[in-house]
Amino acid sequence: MQPPSAIKPDEAKFLEDCAHRSFGYFWDHWSPRTGLVQDRAGVDGSPSGNNVASIAATGFGLSAMCIAANRAWVPKEQARQRVLATLRFLWGHAFHDHGWYLHFMDADTGQRRLNSEVSSIDTALLLAGILNAEGYFPEDREIRTLARQIFERVDFAWMLNGSPKILSHGVKPGSGFLEARWQTYSEASILYLLAIGSPRHSIPVDSWYAWLRPEVRFDSWQFISGGALFTHQYSHAWIDFRHLRDGDPSLVDYFQNSQIATYAHRDFCISLKNKYGDFGPNMWGVTVSDSPLGYVDWGATTTTMQSSVDGTLVPCAAAGSLMFAPEICLPVLREMFNQYGDRIYRRYGFVDAFNPNWKDKKFWVDHDVVGIDVGITLLSIENLLTSNVWRYFMRNSYIQSAMEKVGFRLSTPGTGIREVRTGASRG
Repeated sequence: MQPPSAIKPDEAKFLEDCAHRSFGYFWDHWSPRTGLVQDRAGVDGSPSGNNVASIAATGFGLSAMCIAANRAWVPKEQARQRVLATLRFLWGHAFHDHGWYLHFMDADTGQRRLNSEVSSIDTALLLAGILNAEGYFPEDREIRTLARQIFERVDFAWMLNGSPKILSHGVKPGSGFLEARWQTYSEASILYLLAIGSPRHSIPVDSWYAWLRPEVRFDSWQFISGGALFTHQYSHAWIDFRHLRDGDPSLVDYFQNSQIATYAHRDFCISLKNKYGDFGPNMWGVTVSDSPLGYVDWGATTTTMQSSVDGTLVPCAAAGSLMFAPEICLPVLREMFNQYGDRIYRRYGFVDAFNPNWKDKKFWVDHDVVGIDVGITLLSIENLLTSNVWRYFMRNSYIQSAMEKVGFRLSTPGTGIREVRTGASRG
């Protein structure tokens, strides 16, 4: 399996080691009783202690099984049996509401945990992993049947909750729909496309164009964004948006938009170097993550968000964007590894977050990894090196139908990332 020509052999070796370690998380923290994947675990491999599984992490985990089987990290038959165990539980035993699943479940029983909502976006990420597995195991009739049954049971129209076009964030059992809706650019583009592509419970095609696409400017970068860097990564982990634009008159190239968002975030972090001396051209990245003060929603690339950053670095910010901009993301991971080694690079690859100069100049390092952060790292590396997650996911007819209905078509080639920016690059 040859890496792209732009990736040097030593770089490919480093990325493959990081990917292999990342896969280990999904192999170690998969429940044989349900096929669900733990939400988080210790950096040393220890379980989290609360036995909480995340359906989004499970979606990443299903894709992880396909990657591992294809790379012969585990026997293909073992990966297939794990995929089947997950699908059988989801179809026949897991609680669902109109096909939508709880965000957090007990890993071994599937019971509701953490007062969880029935989550639309987390169900979508789970479905992405399911359809990825169907694409990787096309010869397996049971996987194909279960994947289609689970997907076609999801009532996407019900999740509109009375709105003609905009989907809800989810439902709280016992109290009804959440007030929040997916009305602005976010990680939910995959949710909308899956909903439009549903053969039984679809939503209007115009739903794709109904959510807002706010323009964000930082320095001389201009792009569409709705928050932290992960919002530019999750849908792209499965949907291959390369060289495509939708039918909107503005002709948004979502892949290039995520490239620009990555470059802008890099420069955002560099702009904080005077405050946080560790930040720099090869040491940057903040996205929703653990922190010395707990789990934090931070890292949006706007001047108003500078005050929320405290010098903590989040490796999955750069790792999750490897598929967009390896030329600026890979040096970050190499520099982090070279500077801090096994203080931050452990059993499952990089820790979730670290801060070289926390209070009193102490080195703070997270004792956990988070499943979705490990997952976006793994899938982004695999897409960079082989494009295989894109390849297998894009085989499914639901996403093909949705993108055709929405009007996606090939974009005009020729505009490079460096040409988009009007000013000179930092560093």
